[in-house]
Amino acid sequence: MTAWRDAFAMQAKACRALGSPLTARICEQLAPILEAGDDALARRVRTWPGDPSYRADSVPLRLCGALHALVLNGDDPKLAQAYAEANDAVLHRSISQAIQDNQSRILEWIEHAPQTNEVARAAVLIAAGRFLAGLLGRCRLDLLELGASAGLNLNFPRYSLVANTEHDPPFLGERQPEVWLSPEWRGTIPAHALLATGAARGVDLNPLDPARDGLRLLSYIWPDQRARLERMQAALAERYPPRVDRGDAADWLPARLAESCPHGRLVYHTVAAQYFPAATRGRIEAALQDAGAKASPERPLAHLSMEADGGEGAALALRLWAGGGMRRWSLGRADFHARWIDWQPKET
Repeated sequence: MTAWRDAFAMQAKACRALGSPLTARICEQLAPILEAGDDALARRVRTWPGDPSYRADSVPLRLCGALHALVLNGDDPKLAQAYAEANDAVLHRSISQAIQDNQSRILEWIEHAPQTNEVARAAVLIAAGRFLAGLLGRCRLDLLELGASAGLNLNFPRYSLVANTEHDPPFLGERQPEVWLSPEWRGTIPAHALLATGAARGVDLNPLDPARDGLRLLSYIWPDQRARLERMQAALAERYPPRVDRGDAADWLPARLAESCPHGRLVYHTVAAQYFPAATRGRIEAALQDAGAKASPERPLAHLSMEADGGEGAALALRLWAGGGMRRWSLGRADFHARWIDWQPKET
């Protein structure tokens, strides 16, 4: 099997495991269409110069996103109808026709890597924020997100977590939260402690604008996962646009940590580090260690990661520098889309 066909097979398997049988079927239908095709799109995919799998370039998801955009925009009603039917023959014909009718548009679309900016992962950030508030009290933390995409998860303090039968207390402010997160929660949910946050800023190699790029962000969400689509739409409607700088995290983070700050900082990333080159990860770690050595109880530094480590879902890890060395916790694990969170905090 060629690398590109293997990428579509792998993606189909992953989509089924993550609860999207429709996207799995789309990937399975795309493979023979592209293999038999003699058009520019088929040639582009079959001769992809890098790794087309989800480990790197995610070519199948680029193409799935392009097709979903046609559905979301109302530009291909027949494809939308095929998505609603459990008929692979109809799906095959509709995808083939969509590719034929929208060749140049799809070719342009797949030149951009998928950016899902999964809002459900903010449930992990809220829980970790509560945990940190329990450790630090009212110490204020600026937020610094690496691989922030459109920065929607920089707004996590404005979102609300509802897990199992646990409900947040009434929202304190002039407005109710528009984004509600309700993962399957395993373990004991952290107590309702309010994390005091200051400025929020992120970095991404290709930051998206929530106002301008809403269709692209929605397109990368799998079309049979309505709850994810609704969460994204609610997050895009937030009236507090985040600030995301264009740049390399390896350059950006040391510069931010070197800036004067009267209180603490929380650096975090969710399913992003796997896309950083090894040299970038090394420079990020060096910047954290350097800043951590200068941290104090009044100006602590926290680092939260939600990243793959070969186990089920993603590992949740927290480090804290507040003078006197580093403390480290394993907070548990979470589904990559945060459908479930297994919260088991343990200092290591």
